[in-house]
Amino acid sequence: MIENKNQSKTDLSQLGEFGLIEHLTHNFSIQQPSTVKGIGDDAAVLSFNDKKTLVSTDLLVEGVHFDLAYMPLKHLGYKAIVVNLSDICAMNAVPTQVTVSIAISNRFPLEALEELYEGIALACSYYKVDLIGGDTTSSQKGLIISVTAVGQTDESEIVYRSGAQDKDLLVVTGDVGSAYMGLQVLEREKQVYLVNPNSQPDLTPYDYIIERQLKPEARTDIKKLLADLEVKPTAMIDVSDGLSSEIMHICKQSKVGCNLYEEKIPLDPQFINTCEEFNIDSTTIAINGGEDYELLFTIKMEDYEKIKGNPNFTIIGHITPEAEGVHLITRANTKIPLKARGWNTLQNNED
Repeated sequence: MIENKNQSKTDLSQLGEFGLIEHLTHNFSIQQPSTVKGIGDDAAVLSFNDKKTLVSTDLLVEGVHFDLAYMPLKHLGYKAIVVNLSDICAMNAVPTQVTVSIAISNRFPLEALEELYEGIALACSYYKVDLIGGDTTSSQKGLIISVTAVGQTDESEIVYRSGAQDKDLLVVTGDVGSAYMGLQVLEREKQVYLVNPNSQPDLTPYDYIIERQLKPEARTDIKKLLADLEVKPTAMIDVSDGLSSEIMHICKQSKVGCNLYEEKIPLDPQFINTCEEFNIDSTTIAINGGEDYELLFTIKMEDYEKIKGNPNFTIIGHITPEAEGVHLITRANTKIPLKARGWNTLQNNED
C-alpha cells in the first residue's frame, strides 16, 4: 500500500502498440516443443501430433476481480496466468501455452505494465508455459486482462465434470477457504489505510492466507501424482468459485447427488484463527469462499487405498444417487441441503 511517488514514468504513446508488445515480451523464450511459432506473426502455430488440445479463457477486470490498492501488479500478472492454468489442470491435462491481452487506461505508465509482465513472465517460467501472443488496446478506465491457456494430453487421460458415479469418493487437494480470508484481511487493512495513510499494518500473522489470495498456485503437480498412484479421477473441477459451487457443478453434470462431511474439510490453522478473529463461521467460508485453485475430483471406491494417507489429498465426501440430493453432513451429524453460494460475478456478492 506504500507507493514510491518519485518513480520515472514513460508515456505509452512513445512506443505505440507494436513497440509496446515487443518491449514487454522480448525476454520471453520458447520452452515447449509444441510451439512452432509464438509472438510476432498474425497467429501462433502449435503442433501437438497425436495429443488433444485444450483451451480455456478468463477475464480479470479491475474493480471486479482485483483491487490495485493492495494487489501489486507483479502479483496480478502471476495470478492472471495461474487462474487459467488451473482450468487446464482441472481437465487432467498439462498447460503448455498462454496468450495475454490487456486493455489499459492512460493512468498506467510503461513501468506499471513492465511490473505486470514481470509477474506474467515469472509464472510462465515457473510453470514452463510459453507466452505465444495476445493483444493490447485502450480502456476508458482501469485495467482489463484476458488470458487464454492452451494445454495438451492424451484423449484417454482427459477428465470431465460429468463422470462421477454413485459411491465414488469426493477428494480435494490442499486446503480451502484461505484465499477468501486473505482477501478479508486485505480489505480491512485497506479501510484502515484510507483513514490513516501513515499506518503500517503487521500482516505477519496472516502471511499464508494473504499469499493464497495474492499469489495462488495452479496444481500442475496433481496429474503426475495421480498417474504415479495409478488413479484416474472420474470427474474433476478446480475450486475457483467456492467448494459448494464446484460440487454442485459436478453433481449437475454427472446427474448424481453427494454427501459432503463438514469434519473432513481441510482447513489451515491460520485460516481458522482468522475466522475466529473476524467472528465468521469457518465452515461457511470454506465451502463458499473460492479462489483457492485447488482441484476437486471424484475417484472410484476401489482406489481408496491408493490415496489413503497421501498428504496432498483429503477425502471429504462421497457420491450418492441423484434422487438423494446434495448435502452437507455437519459435525453434529445433521444433514443440510448444500447450496451453491460461491462467487457469481453477475450478481451482488455482498450477501
